[in-house]
Amino acid sequence: MRLGDVLHEPGCRVSHVYFPATGIVSLVHVLENGALAEIAAVGNEGLVGISAFMGGNSTPNQSVVRAAGRGLRLPVAVLVHAFERGGPVAQLLLRYTQALMTQMSQTAVCNRHHSLDQQLCRLLLFSLDRQHTLELWMTQELIANMLGVRREGVTEAAVALQKAGLIRYARGHITVMDRGALERRSCECYAVVTAEYNRLLPGKPGRIT
Repeated sequence: MRLGDVLHEPGCRVSHVYFPATGIVSLVHVLENGALAEIAAVGNEGLVGISAFMGGNSTPNQSVVRAAGRGLRLPVAVLVHAFERGGPVAQLLLRYTQALMTQMSQTAVCNRHHSLDQQLCRLLLFSLDRQHTLELWMTQELIANMLGVRREGVTEAAVALQKAGLIRYARGHITVMDRGALERRSCECYAVVTAEYNRLLPGKPGRIT
C-alpha cells in the first residue's frame, strides 16, 4: 500500500476488500469543488470496503492510503460468501461496522465542535494506535486535507503542540514526545471511539489499545 494509492473510487463497484496490516487507509469524502475531508481511518483493526457485505457494493467515499504499509486483499465474493453463512465471521464484521460508524459520527461531531488543536491530537493518536510507533510521516498538507481545514491552521496547531513539548515536527516527520500529555490535550472523541472499538472487538490482534 503506497502513500496516495486509491483503493476505491466514489460510486464504483467494489471488487476487493482490503485488510491493512501496517498502513492506514482514509475514508475520504470529496466535494464537487475538490475539497475533501477524512470521515474515518482504517488500520490493522479493520477492513476497507464494508459496502461489499452491507448490500450496497459501492460507496460515495474514496478510500486512499494515507500511511504507506502492507495489507491483504480479498475478492468481494469470498467475503460475501463467508458473511452470508453467518456465524462468528458475520458477527465480527457487524461489530466492526458498528465501531466504524461510531468513529464516523464522532469525527463529524469533533470537526464541528472542537478546536483544531484538539482535532490534530485526535488524528495523531489514532495514527499512533494503528502503526504502533511514536514516529509518524504526515505533511501539513496531508493533515489539512484529512481534517478539511486550511494548511495555515495546521501549522499553528503543530507549532503549539511543539512548544508545549508534546511533539517534534520537521519536514513531514512527527515524533510524539509525550503521548500521555497528547491524550490529555485531546478532546473526549479519542477516548469515546477507542472505548467502543475495544468493547466491540475485544482480544482482536492489533486492536486499538
